[in-house]
Amino acid sequence: MPHALHAMRHAPCAMRFASGEMQVCRMAEKGTEGVSRRQFLVGALGVGFTAGGGGSLVNERSQIEITRHVLNPGALPGEGRVSFVQLSDLHLHRIGRHEERVAEAVNRLQPDFLVITGDTIDRADRLSVLDSFLGLLDPIEGFAVLGNWEHQSQVDLGALERTYSLHNINLLVNQSTVLEHRGKRLLITGLDDLVKGSPSLERALAGVRPSAHHLILAHCPAQRDLLLHDAAWGSKLDPTPPTLAGKNGSALILSGHTHGGQICLGGWAPVRPRGSGRYVAGWYTDGPIPLYVSRGLGTTLLPIRFGAVPEIAYFEIAI
Repeated sequence: MPHALHAMRHAPCAMRFASGEMQVCRMAEKGTEGVSRRQFLVGALGVGFTAGGGGSLVNERSQIEITRHVLNPGALPGEGRVSFVQLSDLHLHRIGRHEERVAEAVNRLQPDFLVITGDTIDRADRLSVLDSFLGLLDPIEGFAVLGNWEHQSQVDLGALERTYSLHNINLLVNQSTVLEHRGKRLLITGLDDLVKGSPSLERALAGVRPSAHHLILAHCPAQRDLLLHDAAWGSKLDPTPPTLAGKNGSALILSGHTHGGQICLGGWAPVRPRGSGRYVAGWYTDGPIPLYVSRGLGTTLLPIRFGAVPEIAYFEIAI
């Protein structure tokens, strides 16, 4: 599958596949030494106001970029294609014009299904805001996973699951489900959050019949590196056994969490949250299982973004 990926557009700190050229965001694996994430963001805010006359840094958080990605672009015309949209790190506080624009953009894309890769809300009393946001979307099947903020803000996970269910969205916590599309199967696995939860691929795949195509939702991108050592994947010599993707099948991991660095200066993301690992944003195909890291749509700590425009990712895959 890594060689079958083709990104129609690329985002900052991502990878460009059409010409074979790669653009990777430089990063500090452990953040800025001696400086907390909040301190860095405050400092960057001051620099932005000084250099940009007061508006350049803050305004980017209200922008939206739609990135489009075609998986298996060389598939035969007769093969069925399925489309889906990834939303991540919404950090919903209220329904304002930005949230309305996000919903309008998703509705215009008319995907076959929706995936939400965590950190949708970051306070226990924001379930009603999530309900209102999901109500803005056209009726569509969806799949969601937990992020670190749903855990650490002590959101009632039962109530969260019910809220999602009201809008035909399945909350997957170390669980798998099968999406049937025109007689073809797409296996979708959702893992618990790496930082604040207890992810288990073994539990998620228990009793699951192999599928030729497998979509894995994991909020933290660092989960990708750990998955290769998970017993459910077999030996290191066979990191993609039939249990995962079926014979001659393909798998893809979707994550968020990093906000693309939230402050990305000249392609450099100095500070990212724990659980980011070596990842910032975009495509990573340096291993047997490709990973896409969404820049997400919201902010944490401070309401600012720079060099990390909020993103809605649209995918098409032949199954």
